[in-house]
Amino acid sequence: MNAVTDKMPCETLEIDPQAVKTGQDKKDWTQYSQWIAEVMSKRISELGMTQKMLAEKMSCTQQYISKMLNGKKNMSLETICKIENALGIEIIKGLNENEQ
Repeated sequence: MNAVTDKMPCETLEIDPQAVKTGQDKKDWTQYSQWIAEVMSKRISELGMTQKMLAEKMSCTQQYISKMLNGKKNMSLETICKIENALGIEIIKGLNENEQ
């Protein structure tokens, strides 16, 4: 017997329809991810960098960079900031304008 499911009433396992992500939610973040990948790829080429060089600057693996460049990685704000710092670009625009 599973101790977790034995203690949990069945009604707590119901799914809240409002909490379920729609296909549109997924489409939105993947579109941003693909756009970021394009921006990254262009900047990497401009700087003459390799994925390995970028990975070292971001303190991550080359495999992680590759996943981001495929445009299918849901990146955190921390990761996006690391990309901006490593490549000297601004991806998230407008936020700094509010710091006055």
